[in-house]
Amino acid sequence: MNAPDPFAALPAVLVVDDEVRSQDAMRRTLDEEFAVLAASDADEARSVLEHRDIAVILCDQRMPGLTGVAFLKEVRERWPDTVRIVISGYTDSEDIIAGINEAGIYQYILKPWVPDHLLGTVRTAAESRALQGSLRRLEVDLRAGAPVLRRRRQERLARARDAFDFERIERAAGSPLDGVCAVAERVARYDLPVLILGESGTGKELLARAIHYASPRAAGAFVLENCAAITDTLLESELFGHKRGSFTGAYEDHVGLFQRADGGTVLLDEIGETTPAFQVKLLRVLQEGEVRPVGSPRAVPVDVRVLAATHRALEADVAAGRFREDLYYRLAGVTLRVPPLRERSGDIAPIAQRLLNEVGAELGRPEVRFADDALPCLIGYPWPGNIRELRNEIARAIALCDSPCIGAEAFSLKVLHGAAGRPAANGAGSLPGIPISGTLQERLDAIEAMVLREVMLRHRWNKTRAAKELGLSRVGLRGKLLRFGLEDQ
Repeated sequence: MNAPDPFAALPAVLVVDDEVRSQDAMRRTLDEEFAVLAASDADEARSVLEHRDIAVILCDQRMPGLTGVAFLKEVRERWPDTVRIVISGYTDSEDIIAGINEAGIYQYILKPWVPDHLLGTVRTAAESRALQGSLRRLEVDLRAGAPVLRRRRQERLARARDAFDFERIERAAGSPLDGVCAVAERVARYDLPVLILGESGTGKELLARAIHYASPRAAGAFVLENCAAITDTLLESELFGHKRGSFTGAYEDHVGLFQRADGGTVLLDEIGETTPAFQVKLLRVLQEGEVRPVGSPRAVPVDVRVLAATHRALEADVAAGRFREDLYYRLAGVTLRVPPLRERSGDIAPIAQRLLNEVGAELGRPEVRFADDALPCLIGYPWPGNIRELRNEIARAIALCDSPCIGAEAFSLKVLHGAAGRPAANGAGSLPGIPISGTLQERLDAIEAMVLREVMLRHRWNKTRAAKELGLSRVGLRGKLLRFGLEDQ
């Protein structure tokens, strides 16, 4: 068995020089980082090049029979990947300069050369050759893998379209959301601006994503910016970009969301919170179809579809002068209103079930399920925070309930009070669910009925525990439940 070549892992450098002392000097300079081979003339050099992969060739200009430039022209034709360096004296530098392009010479070094400069030049040349090789291999891999990459992009797009399909927006049959989704699905195919109105937590972003993935721009990016979360200066930078040094802290160029979403969709959430000064800049972008990064003298054309969302009544803000009328009509090509949960209580059960599955999986408790009294309790609460509040309540119940079966007693007191028609805390004015007219006894009966319902919900209709808390006998409790029509519940 042949012994392994200790220099095989090092880049090979071929020194072509008819002077042995020059060969030895260059070998001593380079041999710590390179495998150095030597040849005295062009014939010896050809023999080496035919049998060994040479990264860099160092060729003296003055050799017997053939100049260095003339030989390197031949090397360029037969071994184009080898980096070519010529070494010469001052007297023939003009000949070298004339032949640089023809021979493809990487660099020429004047005699007498400096060891550190020679080593640095060869090192850079070898790194350049290795980088070019990597780029060629990458190009080949990309060409070979282009069909695979296209297929993967198509698969990702298909998954996104399925995940954000309008049918995937959780709701019950006959939900008020059906009409909203039907209109949104029709306008999605057209490149129209859409303004989505609705309280916080109603799912405006989910509807915007469904519009994007049902549109011809689905293969482009979908980007979101909360306009209420940052100041005007930062918002302008985030959306339109900035140049390095344009303001304090701008240490490098920044590409804005409009440029990143070129060919796709931008959702401007809470657009109603923007200032009049920013509204003017945004209007200019929408009118001209181009953005000017902060600190840049030139505008950049962009092709994006703009969706906007807000919890505010923008028409009232326009009338009051808080929002520009011309910008409003630019954004409100089509206006959609997402109703709050209290206006579609029928959707609470399917939404709660989906949230239970999602949050249960996230918290490592996929086995959790609702008891019979849980969903009626959730449906009875008005959910001022909408779906976001519902999700938090379900997450809290999963975290605090040891049993896999989550009953009404696992929910917070505000939900139990709200489901029973009782306020969570005392406040001024009339109490919800209590008649504002009638005799004292009628009003006391209403309060008693609310207390009974709350306690029964909390104890999952266990009469023994409820009677004990209320200081009643089981028979007395049953009589009160019958009196107020709660026994059947």
